[in-house]
Order: sequence, then structure tokens, then C-alpha cells
Amino acid sequence: MSEAVAVVAKRAAVDEVPDYDDHVVRLFIIASVFWALVGMTMGVLIAAQMVWPQLNVEPWFTFGRLRPVHTSGVVFAFGGNAVIGTSLYCVQRTCRARLPGRFAAEFVFWGYQLFIVLAALGYVMGVTQSREYAEPEWLTDLWLAIVWLTYLGLFIGTLLKRREAHIYVANWYYLAFIVAVTVLHVVNNLAVPVAWNEADSVSLFSGVQDAMTQWWYGHNAVGFFLTAGFLGIMYYYLPKQADAPIWSYRLSIISFWSLVFMYMWAGPHHLHYTSLPDWVQTLGMTFTIMLWMPSWASALNGFMTASGRWDRLRTDPVLRFMIVAVVFYAVATFEGPFMGVRTVNGLSHYTEWTISHVHSGALGWNGFIVFGAIYYLVPRIWGREAMHSRAALEWHFWLGLTGIMLYVTAMWGAGVMQGLMWRAYTSLGFLQYSFLDTVIAAKPYYAMRLLGGVLYLAGAGVMAWNVWRTIQEPRPAPAPAPVPAE
Repeated sequence: MSEAVAVVAKRAAVDEVPDYDDHVVRLFIIASVFWALVGMTMGVLIAAQMVWPQLNVEPWFTFGRLRPVHTSGVVFAFGGNAVIGTSLYCVQRTCRARLPGRFAAEFVFWGYQLFIVLAALGYVMGVTQSREYAEPEWLTDLWLAIVWLTYLGLFIGTLLKRREAHIYVANWYYLAFIVAVTVLHVVNNLAVPVAWNEADSVSLFSGVQDAMTQWWYGHNAVGFFLTAGFLGIMYYYLPKQADAPIWSYRLSIISFWSLVFMYMWAGPHHLHYTSLPDWVQTLGMTFTIMLWMPSWASALNGFMTASGRWDRLRTDPVLRFMIVAVVFYAVATFEGPFMGVRTVNGLSHYTEWTISHVHSGALGWNGFIVFGAIYYLVPRIWGREAMHSRAALEWHFWLGLTGIMLYVTAMWGAGVMQGLMWRAYTSLGFLQYSFLDTVIAAKPYYAMRLLGGVLYLAGAGVMAWNVWRTIQEPRPAPAPAPVPAE
């Protein structure tokens, strides 16, 4: 009898719902919403500077100094806070285990916010190492390394405490994102400080090796930060919102290992027609083309997970955000391999077509999947029945989608026009157009891009208002306990 009681007690302990630590998740979600407004506002401002150059104010508020504030603010501040917050929520639920330490979680949050502020101040003051997506100088990089390794320990510590034998696939994507970004950050930022009391440093690499390291990092920042991490969001929150299991768990695993292997080799497609050896350029192009298959495997998985529930897209704006995000992921991961082909790259590279491609993924895929995850999380982690305003959800969706379409269309048109003008020759073999001619011709497209950015920012503002009002609402009163019949 005692053995039976022990078995029942053990099963009860296993089935007990842990006391999850959602405090730090709330902090990351609030920070993500805040930095979304900051980063997107900077984007609108620099877009306006392209239309009205007089908005460039020397020395702190020029396009060159504000652009990294925008890119880092959207990618690392808005996107980074969202991925970290959603990962800490997901890993606790799928492992049925609480985060191993409140102090470590709080340190990761506040340490990450300090990194964002230090980086932004450096950009405005002109203190950068001039590496795309890795502009902060060595002191700020060291601080981020400490914070990021703590995050890695926090995530792995939760996995080690898990009560579930199986590690859910979203956690594999999150873990690949954390580990790969650690390696990329350390290698790309290897540098020798000019002096220990100065911010300036000199890269450990030079020449073509420096360029190769930069774009090995640059493309994999997209591959692991903006793809693997956000696929972790998709694989947990899309099935939750659709109230359906993943269509093919096996396909999600195949996609994972394929992406992890192939992405690391695709960076050289950023360096076509440069001093990089031809065989390296060809290698990068080949792996870029192959990336289309595992990328669309995850896109297919996302679509088919919602199969049989398409009618809910009319009534569930949160699911609509997520499905449209998957659409843009599929589009961006088809266009990317296409642009990685050397002959296509000869037309597209260094033009606004690249900007169109990047923002198709960033605004459509990354932005919309985060918006969907935020709308899923906020009522649950603050104990509310639903978001404050259903109408605000609809407004955000249509403002955001309209903004994306205007932005992507404008920049694609400008990019193709630039590429064709740059390669146009007269009958005597001279360039037909000067560079200034292409800038003047692109100005209407820049105005259209600005309008799209304003609409997207307006949608983010509606989201911030809706999140704030939802948090401010009183908790619903608990249902009274039933009175036993006499």
C-alpha cells in the first residue's frame, strides 16, 4: 500500500503545474514595445532625411549616425527583447520548469537594456567600429558578451531542470539562436584596443579577411538572430494561437538541422564581384540557393498548421498577424536566394532593392510574428481575458500591412531603376547617367517609402496604446466557489 501511495505522490508531483517566473517576461515585453517605438521613429526620421536633406543636423543627428540607431533599435532592441522574452516564457512551459534564478534573469534584462543604451549613445557620438550590425566598440561588446553568456546559462539551466523528457522543437531554434550569436559576436568583434582607457580599437582582421569575417557575421546575424530565433517564436506561438499541433514535427526537425548547417556558409554572397576569391563567392552562392528548401519547409509547416482553420483569419486578428508573417517569411526566403545568384546580384547589390528585401523580412516576417506573440502573451502574463481593444488590433494589422506594401514596393522599384541606370552606357561607351541623376530619380520613391514607414510606426503606436490599456485594466474577479448542496 505504501508503494502505491508513493507512486501516486510521485505522479502528482510530476503533474503539478510549476510556479513559472513571468515577471522577467513582462519586463522584456514592455521593453520590446518601448524600443519598437524608438527604433521605428528613428527609421521614419532617417527616411525623411532622404527626402529633405536639410533635416540632417550636424554632428549628432545626421543620417550616418542615426541609421545604426534605427537598425540596432529595431533588430536588437525591439526584436532582441521580444525573442528573449518569448523564449523564457516558452522554455518554462515546454519544460514544465521554473527559470533557475531570479537574479540571473533580472541581470539579463537590465544588462541588455544597458547594452542598448550604450550602443545608441556611441552611435550618436560617432564612437563605432563601422561594422554592419556590429557597430558598438569593444567595451560595449565585452559587456554584451557577459550578458549573453548569462542568458545562455539561464536557458540551458531551465532545460536541465525540465520535467519533460522531450525538448520541444522551438527550444532547439532558440538554443541555436543563442549559441550561434555567441560565436558570431565573439569572432567578429575580435579587436585590439588602442588603449585600455579609450573606446577606439583596431580589428584583428584586415583586407579581404576582414570583409569575409564581417559578412560571415552580417548574414548569420540575419540567419540566426532574425531567422532561427523568430522561427522559435513561430513554432511555439502559432500552434498555440491556432489551437492545433504542428503539422509535421519531423519536417520542423529537418528544417532545423538544414538551416543550422547551411546558413553558416552563405555570407560570401554579400561580396560578389569583390576581391574575395571566386571559389568562395561560388560556395556562398551555392549554399544561398540551397537555403530556399529548409526555409520553405518551415514556411509550409506554418501554413499547414493553420490548415482547416482558415476561417479564423476573419475573426482572429492575432492569428492573422502570424500567418501574414509566415507569408512574408516565404517571400523573403525565396527572394534572398534569388538575389544571391551572382548575375542577379550584379543588378541588385548596393541598390534600394536590397533595402526592399531586408524590410520585407524585417517588417513583414519579424515584425508581424512578434506583434502576434505580444498579443498572445500580454493577456496571459498579466491575467486578463483578452486585449483591451479588438478594433485596435484590426487597425494595427491594416496600418502595418499597408505600410509594408508601400515600403517594399517603393524600394524595389527604386532599386531596379538604380541598377539599370548604373549599367546604362552611351553609344560611345561612357556612363549615360551620373550618380546624382540616380539619386534625383529615386526621390519620389523615397517619399513613398516615408509614407509606408509612417503608417507602420502608427500601427506600432496603436499596439503600444492597446498593450498599456490592457495592463491597466483590473484583473477579472475569480469565479465564486460552488456551494455544496445540503
